[in-house]
Amino acid sequence: MKTFCGRANPTTGALEWVEESEEYDYHQEIARSCYADMLHDHDRNQKYYEGIRAAVARVKARGEKVIVLDIGTGTGLLSMMAVTAGADFCYAVEVFKPMAETAQSIVEKNGFADKIKIINKHSTDVTVGADGDMPVKANILITELFDTELIGEGALPSYEHAHRNLVQARCEAVPHRATVYAQLVESELLWSWAQLQPVEVDGAWLLPPPAVGRCAGAHSVCDIQLSQVSPGSFTPLGPVCAMFSVDFSKPVSSAFQSHSSRFAAQSGGGAQVVLSWWDLDMDPSGTIMCTMAPSWTYQQPEMAPWRDHWMQSVYFLPAGSHVTEGEQLSLTVCHDDYSLWYSLQSDSQQSSHSEAPPSRPCCTCQTHLVWTRPRFGELNDRRRTESYVSALRSVLREDSVCLSVSDGSLLPVFAHMLGAKKVFGLENSRMSKGVIEQVLEANLMTEGVELLEIRAEQLTSTDLSGKQISVLMGEPYFSTSLLPWHSLFFWYCRTALAALLRPNATILPCSASLHMVAVEFQDLWRIRASCGICEGFDVTPMDEMVQHSLDFRESREAEPHPLWEYPCRALTQSTSVMTFNFTQCVPQQPISSQGSLPFIRAGRCHGVALWMEFHLTDDITVSAGLTGPITEQVRGK
Repeated sequence: MKTFCGRANPTTGALEWVEESEEYDYHQEIARSCYADMLHDHDRNQKYYEGIRAAVARVKARGEKVIVLDIGTGTGLLSMMAVTAGADFCYAVEVFKPMAETAQSIVEKNGFADKIKIINKHSTDVTVGADGDMPVKANILITELFDTELIGEGALPSYEHAHRNLVQARCEAVPHRATVYAQLVESELLWSWAQLQPVEVDGAWLLPPPAVGRCAGAHSVCDIQLSQVSPGSFTPLGPVCAMFSVDFSKPVSSAFQSHSSRFAAQSGGGAQVVLSWWDLDMDPSGTIMCTMAPSWTYQQPEMAPWRDHWMQSVYFLPAGSHVTEGEQLSLTVCHDDYSLWYSLQSDSQQSSHSEAPPSRPCCTCQTHLVWTRPRFGELNDRRRTESYVSALRSVLREDSVCLSVSDGSLLPVFAHMLGAKKVFGLENSRMSKGVIEQVLEANLMTEGVELLEIRAEQLTSTDLSGKQISVLMGEPYFSTSLLPWHSLFFWYCRTALAALLRPNATILPCSASLHMVAVEFQDLWRIRASCGICEGFDVTPMDEMVQHSLDFRESREAEPHPLWEYPCRALTQSTSVMTFNFTQCVPQQPISSQGSLPFIRAGRCHGVALWMEFHLTDDITVSAGLTGPITEQVRGK
């Protein structure tokens, strides 16, 4: 059955009614899953296999029949490893029905149907008993319930329930233990993703609102490929601390807990950011370990395994503070059943031990709800800001009437600071409007900029007090934009506003160009590559399931990925494939471009990187994709 769904087109802004299959969400979830990435993670697979062999051997040494409970089985890979290692029977639990059906096919294809039972339920719904899903409790518990934050997929409640209801008191667990590590650092780069920094415009300073500086920020974890953050971009203020461990072979609690680590500051600086990752010990002795540590912690960084399903985490402290070398500090991590958060105290700040630990941070200033972390990074990019300020400076006159079309943008504030007669700003939501109003109030500029919560096509001359626009400006940035061409919404807004512009109005940017380069990814290709045989097991039914869902639509759509996190080699020259002239209205007829691009070096072409470049003026361009010229390595945002 098909249904009509109303969707806003992020490029045109128009509401479009699209006929969608009822299976659309199902196919999208499968196509964007991490199954291929996990199966290509040879380090993870091997460590699990070694841990499973060791656990089976320990149970057999006790003279017991080996009964395995595998929670979150996915493809059934770990259950097949367990049977191969000598387990007598496995109960493999998978809540996602398409994946459970695929696991059943894989188990049958590999000849394990008599030893593995696939249970399509959430583990908390599994029953034990004569008429239950499992006749007896298991004595080995195998799970893969982890995310970048370790507990974000509900690992703790699942373990808690399993120990109470599904496994024996002396069960073995694979993994046996997890340990969370953290390091306090100072980093101008990372801190720029969490707080608005002061901006200099023609000798005057634009200051962030005080409420933003006091705000604890977004509570969601910032998960990144920390290996791609150069050690030169941060200063360690303390050692790598083991914050806490969870022993999965014993009863686990999902209740709130806090753990602290005390140390002397290694150097002075701004205590702003905590870098965090975790290890899995697959056996009680800790000899079989799978670590998420970033590559720069290795003596040979190139030996660090790559994985995208488990990365590293960055946490921003509620308020950055200055510490001095040698100062005694206490770093505290708190967690509930699904998330972690950090706080820092010095000896001089510590009060009585009865003081309640900090609650989970949440945004109180609205700014972190409007601006994403990459958006904060853009707004704090001094070189990018200088490009916009220089462009505005070159086109503004004393009698300029400006209209800004971008979401949560500082451009109207810059235009006012540069002397524009009147500045209007269109905002798409009350929240984004409120954020810019905070900036204006903090800098005593509320009279200089008028913000309008209205769509471009609804704007009238009356809204502009009868004034005609002499400078139409945009970054352009829109909160609904995910792909490079979504920013062309600015062009559609410019077209809708044509009647309100002076005949000689300046459009900034005056044009944009779509660029492309064919690339060979160092590692990112793994998230889409078929697996075939994984650790000796045939998982082709999983490949077929994912490919079917990709063919449903996803393979015809581009995916947004930050180039800086995923290194790649250029196999062609970069080239501009389309140009969009914003000084003219959107043409009535579709525009298209075609051509060829020769390969300039050998390699495996995994895909094409696409980005937009905005030509603010004839001689000032801002790239939304690259941070430098392409040689062989592509340096991107």
